[in-house]
Amino acid sequence: MKIGIVGLPNVGKSTLFNAVTKAGAQAANYAFCTIEPNVGTVSVRDRRLDELAKIYSPEKYTPAVVEFVDIAGLVKGASKGEGLGNKFLSHIRQVDAIAHVVRCFDDDDVVSVETGVDPIRDIDIIETELILSDIEILERCLDKQRKALKGDASLSGEVSLLENLFNHLNGGASARSFEMDDDQREIVAQLGLLSDKPVIYVANISENDIGSDLSANKYVSQVTKRAAAEGAQIIPLCAKIEAEIAELDDSEQAEFLSELGLDASGLEKLIVSSYSLLGLISFLTAGPKEVRAWTIKKGTKAPQAAGKIHSDFERGFIRAEVIRYEDLIEKGSAAAASAAGLMRSEGKEYVMKDGDVVLFRFNV
Repeated sequence: MKIGIVGLPNVGKSTLFNAVTKAGAQAANYAFCTIEPNVGTVSVRDRRLDELAKIYSPEKYTPAVVEFVDIAGLVKGASKGEGLGNKFLSHIRQVDAIAHVVRCFDDDDVVSVETGVDPIRDIDIIETELILSDIEILERCLDKQRKALKGDASLSGEVSLLENLFNHLNGGASARSFEMDDDQREIVAQLGLLSDKPVIYVANISENDIGSDLSANKYVSQVTKRAAAEGAQIIPLCAKIEAEIAELDDSEQAEFLSELGLDASGLEKLIVSSYSLLGLISFLTAGPKEVRAWTIKKGTKAPQAAGKIHSDFERGFIRAEVIRYEDLIEKGSAAAASAAGLMRSEGKEYVMKDGDVVLFRFNV
């Protein structure tokens, strides 16, 4: 899973990126501090793996990972090349979802490319540039498909779909707000439209807002209302505080979060939201050699999940021996869970569940 961190220049993107990845990317109080995208890989904290490790004492402990990409700040006119916009837009095209950082605090010392603090204006600027870029892509695609339609009448449905989407974008709406059935979505997905990517709004708040009633923060309230209207998600966090949390070890982090009145770090909340947004779950494998989490799409069947481990597992799939994580922890071992009748033998049509602990049987 690859998450792109985007926003206007100097809203806290690189600070947040450094906090969640500990990558040491340059972060400074001026526009376009970031030019080339910074990339960092983060292990997904999964307490289920911790418990499995206690049972198996494995040689290897391998959590799922998320890749974060710190993309340079966009400005008005980015779709026309302003601020190296075309280059930055191409970086967004490579991610699965967007974490859109918006500034939700007042501070006269922070340099801004726009006047004053206005998160909805900032969101609109970014969204408009993504839509304008998509319009250009769709124009070229429509021109090509209309020509092809003259020799292939079966393309009429696709051309009609793209024309309707083109009109939707021209009305200032994003591709992700365009209603489509599954077949239509498959067609549109091949275009790689920027405004079709799912979004999490990251409301960057001040240190003084930590632990307080954020309904009193007018900026956060505005972003919350916008997210609700779009069916998007919002995570309020303080990038500066997240950077401090990242410098602590696990025990110190837990103590610091407790002092702040927080039940989880912003990174954990961002990853949980990302999984939900993209419709992802994790299944687990466990044994003395390794405990590991594997990320798959909801609805994935057992053979395809096995293929995440190795293509031979999918090709020669026989069955999946599945135990619910909770049952395995309660019984203390796979053998005890099996003896209690809690291990199931599932075939090719089995749809994987989050937290399934699986042993795949295969033959090639």
